[in-house]
Amino acid sequence: MWPTEAARILHLDVPVVQAPMGGGPSTVGLAAAVSNAGGLGSLAGGYLAPERLRAEIRRLRAATAGPFAVNLFVPTLLQVTSDEVTAAVRLLEPLRAELGLAPCPELTAWSEDFDAQLAVIVEEQVPIFSFAFGTLSPPDMDQLQDAGIVTIGTATNVQEARALVDSGVDIVCAQGAEAGGHHGSWLAPADESLIGTVALVPQVCDAVDVPVIAAGGITDGRGVAAVLCLGAGAAQMGTAFMLTPEAGTSAPHREAIGRAAATDIAVTSTVTGRLARGVRNRLMAELRDSTVPPYPAMNALTSELRRTASAQSRADLMSLWCGQGVPVPGDLSATDIIHSIVESLADIAAELDRAAQTLPR
Repeated sequence: MWPTEAARILHLDVPVVQAPMGGGPSTVGLAAAVSNAGGLGSLAGGYLAPERLRAEIRRLRAATAGPFAVNLFVPTLLQVTSDEVTAAVRLLEPLRAELGLAPCPELTAWSEDFDAQLAVIVEEQVPIFSFAFGTLSPPDMDQLQDAGIVTIGTATNVQEARALVDSGVDIVCAQGAEAGGHHGSWLAPADESLIGTVALVPQVCDAVDVPVIAAGGITDGRGVAAVLCLGAGAAQMGTAFMLTPEAGTSAPHREAIGRAAATDIAVTSTVTGRLARGVRNRLMAELRDSTVPPYPAMNALTSELRRTASAQSRADLMSLWCGQGVPVPGDLSATDIIHSIVESLADIAAELDRAAQTLPR
């Protein structure tokens, strides 16, 4: 099945990686279903407290004999002033009041303890560890390599891909501009790294000597075949799995994706303080021209608001993250999607073989 070096390293029967989708869509059931079908299931761990992360890893290991990945966010130096936080709280106050929330969210930290999360990854002997938003420190990389854990780093441009390889990663995930959720850029401003998947993948493949996974706008077998032809060793897909029964996507989020057209998808950098792609809604519009603290501060400040909006089925005030590949089928299981990709790749391979037979020698 289109054997590649990435598939060999990751022990995949099908060159498909389920994207780690934090904030709800990522579940043990989804990751297990993809891994059991021959792909690589991924568990989004960035927003999980260390002990919750440990429990989820153990549940996933019990649910599949196949390979799986766990994803975390590399912490960045956060420089935010009390004045910036105060301004953001005031900005959000009317929206919080609309949902019946107190004026100011109660926060003890901007994000989870990365060092404690990474310790869980090592202690639990996770087979594959993927990460975004930067490179790991040499000590962190050393302990992962000593534990025999395969590492996948996320790049949105050639400079980032080279930095990841220099740091020792086994595989680079080239995240194109079409990808949903947070954009992983970290060595250049996000708006300068919005490079389309079709352009980015061959650039990265030519620049590094490790396997490359392609991400962004890939929703079916045709997209998988396309990025394999561009040099990628596997395709990472997120939006395609968001409407499956195994995904934890909330009902209003599912409805928004289900009715969205390609022109309904937009990017915002003010909802969480980091550029992200999703279905255009009122929250994006309300915050569009605002100056907000950087991620993860703004992400933490809007987290309760967005979570409450979801509980109240208020899609207008949620973060409706998804990629540019909508619309996607809403009646397929994760297993169905993997099987359809296998069939599609087989058909495409046969067509290419027939076409090759007609070429002059």
